[in-house]
Amino acid sequence: MTKRVMVQMPVSVGIKTVFDEREDIECEVFTELSEENILQHIGNYDAAILGIAPFTARIVGAASRLKIVSRFGVGYDAVDVDALTRAGIPLAVVGSANSVTVAEHALMFMLALAKHTVAYDRMVRKGAWEIRFDHPPVDLAGRTVLILGFGRIGRRLVKRCLGMEMTVLVHDPYVIQDAIATAGAEPVGDWRAALPDVDFLSVNCPKNAETNGMVGSPELAVMKETAYVVNTARGGIVDEAALVEALKAEVIAGAGIDPYVVEPATPDNPLFALPNILVSPHSAGVSEESIYRMGYCAAKNVADCFDGKLDPENVINGETI
Repeated sequence: MTKRVMVQMPVSVGIKTVFDEREDIECEVFTELSEENILQHIGNYDAAILGIAPFTARIVGAASRLKIVSRFGVGYDAVDVDALTRAGIPLAVVGSANSVTVAEHALMFMLALAKHTVAYDRMVRKGAWEIRFDHPPVDLAGRTVLILGFGRIGRRLVKRCLGMEMTVLVHDPYVIQDAIATAGAEPVGDWRAALPDVDFLSVNCPKNAETNGMVGSPELAVMKETAYVVNTARGGIVDEAALVEALKAEVIAGAGIDPYVVEPATPDNPLFALPNILVSPHSAGVSEESIYRMGYCAAKNVADCFDGKLDPENVINGETI
């Protein structure tokens, strides 16, 4: 019997690579991703590959045939995991498929902020050659970075920051602390106490009840005036309103922000009016290579589930397998 897969984004080469080999699987692209539209159709599908649209408890309740939900990515804050677990449906993610890509993006933000890349580009085009002395950049070498999260992305970012000759601090209470030290970084228990001494704060942890808003006004207030905040994780972990005020008042020097509380972010987002911030369109995990890897892994999770060999390392709610 043919198994049907709802795909909530264009079918990438990676997805095609897996499904083109399977005569028993057909996929259908969904572009109208309102809850009501998905509710009307989800009962006709055996699997769903999700983008960023919410996958709610109501949708899960209507998913009478669903065997697996597979994320085209690693974040799942828009998915009702509890509802899936109650229904016995596994939620799978793509493991390390985009970890290198996000780590590179975070490092790009650090370099671009430290070297005033965007400001220099704009001013040189206007003939302001002396900006190199009036507003000199800084080196990453010798600077201190605090990385919040030592997961697949955080571990890779540690390597890259060490390669830039930075002092690397890591806070992650959910991993073995010796693993952080073995990687060449210094484990930090009370990360807030370390904030006055860091030059860069990089957010690389999942968004949940514990981390939502964890970097707010009190945290920003104790940082150096020369410090930078980089968020390549999820919108809301860094309080957007608090960040706007801190950047306006030059409490910190600047920020690099990839995710937002509301996405797609609209032009009237107050962050976009600030000169001391770099922004990207929640693209930290997106590259030619990662698009292929994420598509391949997301589709492979589906095929493996149908074949009864889903990799438990990719499953968020392991009790369902």
